[in-house]
Amino acid sequence: MVAWSDLILPILLSAALIFVASSLIHAVLKLHNSEYHKLSNEEEVRAVIRKGSPAPAMYMVPHCHEGKPTPETTKKFEEGPNFLMYVRPAGKVQMGGFLLKWFLYTLVVSTVAAYLARALLHPGDHYLAVFRVVGTATWLAYAWQGPSDSIWAGKPWNVTFRAMFDGLVYACLTAGAFGWLWPKA
Repeated sequence: MVAWSDLILPILLSAALIFVASSLIHAVLKLHNSEYHKLSNEEEVRAVIRKGSPAPAMYMVPHCHEGKPTPETTKKFEEGPNFLMYVRPAGKVQMGGFLLKWFLYTLVVSTVAAYLARALLHPGDHYLAVFRVVGTATWLAYAWQGPSDSIWAGKPWNVTFRAMFDGLVYACLTAGAFGWLWPKA
């Protein structure tokens, strides 16, 4: 069985590679900027929402209590708009916190992939065997919540497919790091 100490370097390297790749995708190449649209009456909408003082949470409009639509709720759904909204705390956006949480998440995903690889593989296993196990596990972690969000929350499918491609990139980077650094027999 592969020792955990032999997996620390691939875990850390894969997390670092994903952090760099995601920074390139989002901050340098800005491949996802077109996914976000501006409301034509943004200031009016902001004023109305601010007046209601919603606490940071996820909101559904129209709200359907316990999933049982009344005739009034059904009419609201038919009239539209229908949306899910995330409200974050007011204040300056502090990217450091988001980036730290993202890096910690990549460490967790890589650690879970290491656990799976450790259970299924042996020292000296071929690069492709390691790549296949780790790549599949990490692609599931990084990409496969998206279709559920498109099905149930109305997230546009083109946004989901782009995010799944990002997840495939992250999975390949993780799998490559593990395959390259996998312990020899």
